[in-house]
Amino acid sequence: MSRIGKTPIKIPEKVSVTFKEHEIEVKGPKGLIVLDRSDLIEYVQEGDTIFVKRKNDTRKAREQHGLRRTLLANAIEGVSKGFEKGLEIVGVGYRAEVKGKKLVLNVGYSNPKEFPLPEGISAKVEGNKIFISGIDKQLVGEVAAQIRRIRPPEPYKGKGIKYINEQILRKAGKSAKA
Repeated sequence: MSRIGKTPIKIPEKVSVTFKEHEIEVKGPKGLIVLDRSDLIEYVQEGDTIFVKRKNDTRKAREQHGLRRTLLANAIEGVSKGFEKGLEIVGVGYRAEVKGKKLVLNVGYSNPKEFPLPEGISAKVEGNKIFISGIDKQLVGEVAAQIRRIRPPEPYKGKGIKYINEQILRKAGKSAKA
C-alpha cells in the first residue's frame, strides 16, 4: 500500500471539491483547478476529508495511487494558499523588472531578455530577488526553471539566476605560476 496514497486529504474551509465523471474541480478563494480523473482510482469524501483508494491491485493502479493523491492535495493547497518560488539574481549590473505580463531581465546579454508570464502566474521583483507565484504548483516550478535557464549560475564567480535556497558549487580559478 502506498504510504502517500493512503494519507487522507483535509479540505480547508472556503474550498469545494466536486467529483465529476472524468474530472475533479477544486474551487477556492484563489481560483479554480480542474484535474483529470483516473479510472483506476476511487475518491471517497467523508465530511471535510477525502480518502484516495485504488480499485484493484494492478501495477498501473499502484503507480497512480500516490500520484493522484498528491495532485489533488497540491490543487487543494494551491486554491487555498497558493505557491511561490523565489529566484535570486547575482552579478554586477544584473537586474529584473516586471512590465505588465512580461518579466524583463538584464543579465549580461547585449539586449534585455523578455520573458512572457503565462496565464495564472504572477511575478514580483524586490531588489535582486524575483518571486513567482500562482495556484498550480507544477506551472510555478516550470516557470521558475525557465527563468533560471536564461542565465544559469556559473561555477567560478556564481553569477547568474539561482533559486534562493540553492548552493552553487564553486570551482577554483586558475592558479598563478610560482
